[in-house]
Amino acid sequence: MSKELLNALDDLETEKGISKELVLDALEAALVSAYKRNYSQAQNVEVEFNHKTGKISVYAVKDVVETVYDSRLEVSLEEAVKINSAYEIGDKIRFEVTPKNFGRIAAQTAKQVIMQRMREAERNIIYNEFIAYENDIMQGIVERQDNRYIYVNLGKIEAVLSKQEQIPNEVYKPHDRIKVYVTKVENTSKGPQIFVSRSHPDLLKRLFEQEVPEIYDGVVEIVSIAREAGDRAKVAVVSRDEHIDPVGTCVGPKGQRVQAIVNELKGENMDIVEWSEDPSTYIANALNPAKVIDVVFNEQTNSCLVVVPDYQLSLAIGKRGQNARLAAKLTGFKIDIKSESDMLAADEAEEEVGLVSTDDLVDGALVDEPIEAIVDAEEVVAPLVEDPEVEETLVADDETIEELLNGDETDEELEEQDTTED
Repeated sequence: MSKELLNALDDLETEKGISKELVLDALEAALVSAYKRNYSQAQNVEVEFNHKTGKISVYAVKDVVETVYDSRLEVSLEEAVKINSAYEIGDKIRFEVTPKNFGRIAAQTAKQVIMQRMREAERNIIYNEFIAYENDIMQGIVERQDNRYIYVNLGKIEAVLSKQEQIPNEVYKPHDRIKVYVTKVENTSKGPQIFVSRSHPDLLKRLFEQEVPEIYDGVVEIVSIAREAGDRAKVAVVSRDEHIDPVGTCVGPKGQRVQAIVNELKGENMDIVEWSEDPSTYIANALNPAKVIDVVFNEQTNSCLVVVPDYQLSLAIGKRGQNARLAAKLTGFKIDIKSESDMLAADEAEEEVGLVSTDDLVDGALVDEPIEAIVDAEEVVAPLVEDPEVEETLVADDETIEELLNGDETDEELEEQDTTED
């Protein structure tokens, strides 16, 4: 059995890449536990595995003391000297206690340890293999699904596709081949766990890298992606070579390149726009297919006002505001869209309001020269007040007004006065 075990460990190291020394260390620790469990022993035990012969020996380790209180853990100095006269108090002596039938226990323990080490090694191999695919794209086969996940077979392991990472309204059937984006790889106690996505924006990026060689080579670069999975996406691209059209390169001859991506994503619409250093041009491109007349920026709020023709207002906004929303995600600006007529009406209203200034209003009346008018009025009124006749008239008027306010004259008296005057 021992030589067969050694040969098995050699084969294990060659085929699975599992270190022989690590297995032997684990095996010795497991045999110690097996010995204590099967023989109800509590003393200090050591297991020695001969790497040449494969023989397994069990030793009980005891301390040399003057007076023995626990024979399982201690040995007297008198007995120790009989074994070897050089022993002193405090030394440790190993006594072989290998049971006759320990070979069977050792074989069972060795099997368990080797199987455990094999599982751990396979998990590590799978983890190290798939951690390299994190943030990358892979092709798998749909195997099954439950209320939480869809399980995708990636070859050596099953990946999980959660509902949040699925494309809305996409139906997954067993044995369907799909491309998924690996978002996270975890090494758990139950083995590696791989999480994949179909709705991640970087899935689109990886698909373009597969279909467009210029993107893979770095001649054309994807600057930004805005995506509403299953419905529509916008991709901003730029060319590092002035002789290469980035948009035409991504579309491909007769639209073959982008059509392959659309087919993979079950009909998701693609808008490929050219990135520009000029924010106005970039925003105008992002609102494609709508035409943009003007872009007015507000640097304080990182927003902009986009003016479009009246007949293209609904096209610029898009269905349920989708076109404007994706353009905002793509460019990083908050976008407000107005029609050309609304913008002209707003400008005219501002101009009309701008003609009247609060500085030109005196008691709510509009005057051309308010300050001079007030001065002239004072110059006219001042001499009149100084005139005696005018002063008497003013005093009389004041007395009449005072009498009216005090109610000294009745309505009948006032009527008689009016009749007399007539």
